[in-house]
Amino acid sequence: MARGLSDLIKQAQKLQKRMMEIQEELANKTVEATVGGGMVTVVANGQQEILSIKISPEVVDPDDVEMLEDLILAAVNEAHRKARELMAKEMEKLTGGLKIPGLT
Repeated sequence: MARGLSDLIKQAQKLQKRMMEIQEELANKTVEATVGGGMVTVVANGQQEILSIKISPEVVDPDDVEMLEDLILAAVNEAHRKARELMAKEMEKLTGGLKIPGLT
């Protein structure tokens, strides 16, 4: 029985190591979300960090700041959604499709 526990601990350590490797890999992968026909583009990494926001000059209208705010919000939310999707896909490779709470 002790051997089974030892094997289980080794497997858990391997899983933890691979999870850390995946987190590092996700930091180097990016997703891009564009809204408003290309007026606002947001780039995020696989860890859901926003790396850049590009705003087309023609969307900058001092009389309609609310529209620009809405476009930026939509692009950021879409970038986060894509980053979560990327993370889930990478974690699925690790778990073999099993849904493990707290991993995705």
